[in-house]
Amino acid sequence: MAKIAFIGLGNMGGPMAKNLVAAGHDVTGFDLFADARLHFAQGGGRAAETLEAAVIGAEVVVTMLPAGRHVADVVAGEAGVLSFAAPGTLLIDCSTIDVATSREVAEKAAQKGVAMIDAPVSGGVTGAAAGTLTFMVGGPDEAFTRARPLLEVMGKTIVHTGAAGAGQAAKVCNNMILGISMIAVSEAFNLADALGLDRQKLFDVSSTASGQCWALTSYCPVPGPVPTSPANRDYQPGFTAAMMLKDLNLARDAAETTGTAVPLGGAAQAVYEAFCAAGGDATDFSGVIRHLRGEGGS
Repeated sequence: MAKIAFIGLGNMGGPMAKNLVAAGHDVTGFDLFADARLHFAQGGGRAAETLEAAVIGAEVVVTMLPAGRHVADVVAGEAGVLSFAAPGTLLIDCSTIDVATSREVAEKAAQKGVAMIDAPVSGGVTGAAAGTLTFMVGGPDEAFTRARPLLEVMGKTIVHTGAAGAGQAAKVCNNMILGISMIAVSEAFNLADALGLDRQKLFDVSSTASGQCWALTSYCPVPGPVPTSPANRDYQPGFTAAMMLKDLNLARDAAETTGTAVPLGGAAQAVYEAFCAAGGDATDFSGVIRHLRGEGGS
């Protein structure tokens, strides 16, 4: 079993770390928030009071952090992970960040003799708890091979997408599709309501016809057709609108950097920006259907 330091014990990182503990690994967790450390310890993990205490002696360091600036600071900054990790340590960054920062941090890790993969996830809090996440992995073949048994504890689908940064590229492209498709599905249900078409009937048709997509069949934005969707619990989040906006902003930035035309991606970004500004930032992203109906953010 591996000796693991897990940095970032929030809504996603906490359950991911617990799954590693449940699989028999020796996991020490660290988070800036004492409540997150306490919750992890109560779930069977060992909490460290400092980043240094978590990292020293670890064979593997997993990070799950909010944004690129956090990864750059926590991993490569002064008194960061690379200050304490021994050469030969494997670093698995599961954060969703911009490709450029991911590649810069991977280069700094390599200079310290630390192998790094970027391994952002899809599947939300439910997938993190169930161990059914999808991992999109960028990095060297050898590092991916070392990481795979651990990723398989936390996820169901593991895809090696290419060199450093490729995992982040796959994540931003995937979530641009998701953001666009959720708006399309929401608009369709709003139009169905206006036309007097029963919502279940629309679902029965589109879920088996050319309108079929994950946003419809797994995460339907209206109550009823998919009992497990957030629409049935007043849009309490599995994946917040703020997180969707973050990913769409990353997609926009990547498109601008590469000169790629993404008109629908840009339109989706604008819709979610308005939704969050109206107070929907902490609502599940599927709650955008209410914003499109003119009902505000929450």
